Amino acid sequence: MPISTSRVGVLADATLVGHTRHQTALRLLPFLFVLYIVNYLDRTSVAYAAIGMSRDLGFSDRVFGLGVGVFFVGYLALQIPGSLLAENWSARRTISGSMVVWGSLTALTALVHTPTQLYLARFLLGLAEASFFPGVMVYLSHWFIQKDRAKAASNFMAAIPLSLLIGSPTAGWIVGHHWLGVAGWRWLFVLEGIPAVALGAIAFFRLNDWPKEAPWLTVEQRDWITAELEAEKPVDRRGVPLLETMRSGRVLLLGAVAFLAYLPGYAAIFWMPTLLKRQTGLSDVQVGSLLAIPFGVTLVAMLFNGWHSDRQLERRWHAAVPVLLAALGALGLIVFSPSLVMTLCLFSLMMVELASLPVFWAIPTEILSDTAAAGALGGASTIANIAGFFGPSAFGYLHTRTGSLASGYAAMTVSWAASGVLMLMIPGLRQKARDAGTEAEAICGEGFA
Repeated sequence: MPISTSRVGVLADATLVGHTRHQTALRLLPFLFVLYIVNYLDRTSVAYAAIGMSRDLGFSDRVFGLGVGVFFVGYLALQIPGSLLAENWSARRTISGSMVVWGSLTALTALVHTPTQLYLARFLLGLAEASFFPGVMVYLSHWFIQKDRAKAASNFMAAIPLSLLIGSPTAGWIVGHHWLGVAGWRWLFVLEGIPAVALGAIAFFRLNDWPKEAPWLTVEQRDWITAELEAEKPVDRRGVPLLETMRSGRVLLLGAVAFLAYLPGYAAIFWMPTLLKRQTGLSDVQVGSLLAIPFGVTLVAMLFNGWHSDRQLERRWHAAVPVLLAALGALGLIVFSPSLVMTLCLFSLMMVELASLPVFWAIPTEILSDTAAAGALGGASTIANIAGFFGPSAFGYLHTRTGSLASGYAAMTVSWAASGVLMLMIPGLRQKARDAGTEAEAICGEGFA
């Protein structure tokens, strides 16, 4: 059997390497995928509950926009601590604990009656969810070599469009019905909170923090993964103080790119159900079902983009192009006359922006040392999610202030276009990926399909 030698001298035959990469992906990604579906369902459930809340509680667009945005005030507070906790303590415990707490808080949101209660519930939910995403990104960097990382992230983050694809018709149906004298939107929070609690408990026992702790791998497999990940780390691996990390030009650039992409992205996700409802006058169930179309398109785009990025060993353009396409979609909503078909097509183009996420979030762990990468993930995610507060709130404010959607769509266009341009300015990615990929290809073959 042919034998190849890795960069650190660990002997590994092609069959073992291919089997290890495939087995690792099969063991971890489906489970993490399900966790992120639940995460995004809980985070975005308010977008569909808003239809019922505005009807039953009389919440205005401004109240709803602020209720969506205040989630990110809490979310921002624990982003960096959450990523550092995952890197320096335990990603498994960070992920598990976050899920149990946020699931409980989602269910309790069903008790909301006033705007103040909504703001408090969303703020606490943001605190609870803050460490989950950076924790998972750190976790993936503990298990997947660079050649597989964007593909792993895309398989994980495909949960975003799939959760919306599943959640749209489901949430629309739940909100449109009453059970036991309780409004459907209240049931929506309860039914979407319970799975997070259950899966958080399961995650504690199912996940392993490091390959060396995994009983489902052989000794040879554990040694190979550990050696490869160690060899891929930057030469300069000195610890970097958090304040210095946050002042880094690369980290600030990553944060700016993500902020400008997330600003219109969150506005679109949270406002689309309400906008389509008002434009068409369709039922809650019909609105939810039709919005499955843009998210279905996004799911395919995200999986293809992550796969193609790894295949070409290129990050910058694969992160930028989907964002630039989203800018064209927002511009189209201003230019073209509104119709159901045209609106759904342009919504689909806007949501393709999500296809950039797995490629973009693979970048920090490839260009920075361990501590710096963890800080960069948390820092860039913090900067990005400031947009989660301002995006939905600003869109609601602009609509209320001007009485027109054009100003909101124009702001989306400019923000996405700026993000795409800045994405192309991230330095050193293509050559680094190509160099790493040449070595990885020689060592690993094509084991992670």
